[in-house]
Amino acid sequence: MSQTKYKKYNRKSKKKSPWSLAVLVSGGLLLILAFVFAYTEPWKPKAKVEVAGGPSLKVDQEKVDLGIVKLGRTVEVSFQLTNVGDQTLRFKEAPVIEVKEGC
Repeated sequence: MSQTKYKKYNRKSKKKSPWSLAVLVSGGLLLILAFVFAYTEPWKPKAKVEVAGGPSLKVDQEKVDLGIVKLGRTVEVSFQLTNVGDQTLRFKEAPVIEVKEGC
């Protein structure tokens, strides 16, 4: 009977605490993030600078023709905006998009 108690106690003592696993996983994630930040160059501009002395937006497409769209039908259009200026672009207000009929 004393042997079964000893075996049960031994099994319980071999279990790893959940904290050690959490520390191991978070340490691995921190190492991965460190490598990602070490090999990326955030100071390097993503686009070619075309305007000096301030920020400037460039749109990948200036005009989109959706053809004839029935009333009530939803359509989607995507634009890629790029800051081609040499300074950081900041919006003071929420951007507004204007849709013109017949353009």
